[in-house]
Amino acid sequence: MIVLTAVLIGGLYVLLNSLIPERHRRRLNAIMVAGAGAAYLSGGGLGGWEFAFTVVMTYLAYRGLDSWTFIGLAWLLHAAWDVVHQLKGHPIIPFATHSSLGCAICDPVIAIWCFSGGGSIVRRRAQVA
Repeated sequence: MIVLTAVLIGGLYVLLNSLIPERHRRRLNAIMVAGAGAAYLSGGGLGGWEFAFTVVMTYLAYRGLDSWTFIGLAWLLHAAWDVVHQLKGHPIIPFATHSSLGCAICDPVIAIWCFSGGGSIVRRRAQVA
């Protein structure tokens, strides 16, 4: 069930982002992945490694301001960090034991969309003038 839920959450993220105008979409996603990079700072259980990870994610997010590829790489790196937390650290949501596992499944769904160029998956009707 966790796999299906995580994939659906990733799909919902992509769907909602498809509603954002293209000129803003990549920059917003760079900000989102930078925030995801800091998600474990307040209690991930891996000490100073949490700060090192945040630095790397911040760099990737910064590069992501101009490149969907870097945003995709950041989401994949976050997925790997989620696996580490599932096995050795604390969950991303303290009261949800398997939340890091769910995030590790969700993040690659978003990354695939980023690697494809972050385009809209919503078909819009042409406006009649």
